[in-house]
Amino acid sequence: MMQWLRRSFIAGFFITVPLVISVAALVWIFGIIDGFTAPLAARVLRREVPGLGIVITMLVVLAIGAVATNVIGRRLVARAESWLMRVPVFRTVYAPVKQLVVAFSPDNEYGFKRVVMVEDPHRGTIMGFLTKEFTVDRGRGPEPLMSVYVPTNHLYLGDVVVYPAERAFFPDLTVEEGIRIFLTGGMSMPGRITKREET
Repeated sequence: MMQWLRRSFIAGFFITVPLVISVAALVWIFGIIDGFTAPLAARVLRREVPGLGIVITMLVVLAIGAVATNVIGRRLVARAESWLMRVPVFRTVYAPVKQLVVAFSPDNEYGFKRVVMVEDPHRGTIMGFLTKEFTVDRGRGPEPLMSVYVPTNHLYLGDVVVYPAERAFFPDLTVEEGIRIFLTGGMSMPGRITKREET
């Protein structure tokens, strides 16, 4: 009973915290931007415009994203992050949330973003996300290995398993399809899976 309570609490914690942080961050950003723009918009337009704060918030987030995707903007963001990561409380919350978001970001083609199926002698064929390809030399020359993240609870919790690279099979599944398969417990698995052609 205690083990079930502990496991359920940890699972709920890791599901709830990123969600609450994301919602709180959006509400906080909206409040700041709306607090600045609402009086200005009312003065310029001579009336209050419902929803204007949400539109401006989205435009600000879009502008930040556009700046962060170019070379100079990327350097500025990296410098700002390095300063903020020196703050103990901020570092504790920001680092894991960012790692989770970046791992499943559409711009990240590798890491968690590549679906892989592996033949496991004990568990059969498992599906997960390739997180790293590396080599290990145990005196017989370099052996290509890969670490695979296998979600076990709503993508936030899972196992990291290391397999020989020759056991890997990369299915022709998009990242969205792979995530959907895990979230639906396999019910959205396509009827036929083929090998992805490497480019």
